Amino acid sequence: MKWLVLLRLVALSECIVIIPITKMKSLQRILTENNLLRSFPEPQSYTLSQKLTLDQNFSSHPPRNLMDMAYVGSITTGTPPQEFRVINDTSSSDLWVASVYCRSPSCSAYQTYDLKMSTTFRCKWRKFNLYCGFAKITGVLASETVQIGTAVAKNQTFGLTKNKIGGFLENSPYDGVLGLAFPSLTRCEATPLSDNVKRQGVISEPVFALFMSSWPHKSSLLMLGGVDHAYHKGALKWVPVTQARLWQITMDCISINKMVVACSRGCQAIVDSGSSVLAGPTQVVHNIFKHINPNPKEKNQQLISCDQAKTLPPINFTINGMHFPVSPKYYIQKVFEDICFVSFQGGTEYMSPSDSWIQGDIFLKAYFTVFDQGNYRIGLAPSV
Repeated sequence: MKWLVLLRLVALSECIVIIPITKMKSLQRILTENNLLRSFPEPQSYTLSQKLTLDQNFSSHPPRNLMDMAYVGSITTGTPPQEFRVINDTSSSDLWVASVYCRSPSCSAYQTYDLKMSTTFRCKWRKFNLYCGFAKITGVLASETVQIGTAVAKNQTFGLTKNKIGGFLENSPYDGVLGLAFPSLTRCEATPLSDNVKRQGVISEPVFALFMSSWPHKSSLLMLGGVDHAYHKGALKWVPVTQARLWQITMDCISINKMVVACSRGCQAIVDSGSSVLAGPTQVVHNIFKHINPNPKEKNQQLISCDQAKTLPPINFTINGMHFPVSPKYYIQKVFEDICFVSFQGGTEYMSPSDSWIQGDIFLKAYFTVFDQGNYRIGLAPSV
């Protein structure tokens, strides 16, 4: 019997691909530390050129806040392999990296893919355009061998950018983006990498999980093909996905000290590993600030005394009738010795419905999250 249990554990470990991911200092944090954040108005962070609709007719990427992207993992492309740091992004479905043919000055800060160095490169001779927030990324599609952890996908379609976001984003700590949303969201007419490794039999289940560590001695992890339950406490609580494009769920309400402060009639929320903040409609977020930071420093409601922050209450997100409190340990970030940063942000009123929320890495650090594509659901449990 013991041998059967051991064999089962070995088989399970072989089915799960575990990839370390690293928390980098977000650009928003860098700008805050250098007193430059005020140069970039809050609403702009989540603004696109058109309103977005979060329902079955949704046909574009959700709003992106590139200043917040902070967690990166490594992939390799080509033969021999070329390594890239990519954002593991649950709110897009495409894989793209900077190419050696990118001529914009910002590309000098990135690792760039050189097709001439690979024997497995195949060009598809099709152009692509991606909109990331207020930036447009252009390039060509290619086919290549891509490896993430121990998982290898052959003939993976991905984008090679010919331009890169410049200005204050030049020093962002990543070379590209790995999309982990549903295949129907792809803008490149490509099968997402996570789907490709399942299709090619590298993993057995269409499932991935994220553990975003709050502890220096514990690595953050992306798990493909299964779940290592050692990284959460208690049973997973399952929440249905409301549409199979984004990892979008219905939230019942948001409360502080048992008083509802947002989403009183229910609202839509996107579980988004590509953003480090909790984002909602600007006026609603300002109302939350009044509850947790009535006397802001330097008239910036996102800055608060770290001593005061220790006494703040948890913010409770009620989802599918279940409570998911997020303590200030997660939504407060230390900037200087006595100045802390409240990780809430406005701007989602530019989406439709206008009361939608973005559940970013702050929420994902508090809760180990399983993305079950086969059953259209998300599993949540407190992280260890």
